[in-house]
Amino acid sequence: MNPNLHPPLVLDSGRESLISSSGALLVRETVRLSGLDRVLSAALAQWRAPRTVHDPGKVLIDLATAVALGGDCASDLAVVRAQPALR
Repeated sequence: MNPNLHPPLVLDSGRESLISSSGALLVRETVRLSGLDRVLSAALAQWRAPRTVHDPGKVLIDLATAVALGGDCASDLAVVRAQPALR
């Protein structure tokens, strides 16, 4: 298991405007520092198929991040996916 599922994030003001998504940085860092990402990954590992590409814990955290950014359905994960700086 990868001990650091999410590398540290930095918002670069010289790049595209990420002001509307800057709250995701707080959510992501809180998850990382609390260890919630590792706990979720371990807890959901039993349901992970051997050939699964995406970690179920990370998917759940990405969904929660999309909701925190104002999303109201699972397809709003595209908001998080469209901004690589927030992954």
